[in-house]
Amino acid sequence: MPNLFESIKAVFNQTKQLAQGFHVYHTPAGQDLQYRLHLRVEENGEGVLVVNASTILHLNQTATEYALGIIQDQPFDEIVKTITKRYNVPKSQAEIDLNRFQEQVMTLINMPDLDPVTYLGMERQIPYTQLSAPYRLDCALTYRVSQGEDASTAPTARVERELTTEEWKAIIKKAFGVGVPHLVFTGGEPTLRGDLPELLAYAEELGLVTGLQSDGLRLSDISYVRNLIANGLDHLTILLNPDNETLWEALEQILKEDLHTTAHLTLTPGQDLIPAIDRLAKLQVNAVSLSAINEALAGELDLLSDAVAFNQLELVWDLPVPYSRWNPIALELPDAEEPKGAGNAWLYLEPDGDVLPAQGINRVLGNMLTDEWQIIWHNRSRETA
Repeated sequence: MPNLFESIKAVFNQTKQLAQGFHVYHTPAGQDLQYRLHLRVEENGEGVLVVNASTILHLNQTATEYALGIIQDQPFDEIVKTITKRYNVPKSQAEIDLNRFQEQVMTLINMPDLDPVTYLGMERQIPYTQLSAPYRLDCALTYRVSQGEDASTAPTARVERELTTEEWKAIIKKAFGVGVPHLVFTGGEPTLRGDLPELLAYAEELGLVTGLQSDGLRLSDISYVRNLIANGLDHLTILLNPDNETLWEALEQILKEDLHTTAHLTLTPGQDLIPAIDRLAKLQVNAVSLSAINEALAGELDLLSDAVAFNQLELVWDLPVPYSRWNPIALELPDAEEPKGAGNAWLYLEPDGDVLPAQGINRVLGNMLTDEWQIIWHNRSRETA
């Protein structure tokens, strides 16, 4: 029979875990090194730390405590005191652990391409397990397209209306409330919405990282681009038509601004995109993404990937575009019917608020405006099981 004293002692020594919640840190304006940290504390007291909306760390309870202390700008000694009291660890060990954790986070901020498993000794976790929300929401503000652009792929027959500004704000607030750190505004052509700057400003006010995917036509007005940046836009993807010289001129101007910019190229039959990749390298674009319209172009897509590498450009594939099975990453995964991150790392919102696992995967999981988050997320779990 257990000793009564020991039983009572065990009850009082139980560690009270952190409350579930979402916390944001953004370096003050004017500081040389700008970065954002988003910490989602899960129901079990463990956490997900997102560094600059790119590197994702899954933390145990004590590491989550360290991260929360850093985000709340608590003094070093105060964080150590909290850890020693709550987890009954020696002060010296808590100091060592906190120092190491701070160094790891700052290393990832300064060197975003560093593999934290190889170089920082962190453990790799099976992707998309034990998530309470995705890392990103891709928000199609409209399915309207710019004049002269092809609108045939937009599912306008299914989506009957666009949400109002206030409805989109309600969705952004809801996304923040469940711990989504990153929004990408897409379409259609999102710059056709006059309220885009207002929506960016609202997301910025909450501390969310925001991106924009655009055909670039409206962005030839550099004052408009600067207005988007002033309202909080963090990164941009231009769906580049290499035959449109106006887009090249716009891109050259945008790259002079403090805005991370990716150029997306879509390969079509008979098209030579090597000159476009060479030109992007000369402009020093931040990153390039590639896709092809059909499987027959897979070999040419490989050659384009080699050209991107030869020009020392960053090749990315994680975009809220209609999912193409034929992109450099998916071609290395022959059994993949759709991206593994769909419904896990990201979700896609249609202009009426309906939630899909990703654009082009037409399984409605619920409506972000009218349905409770738990219902949407449960439906996603059932779909991806």
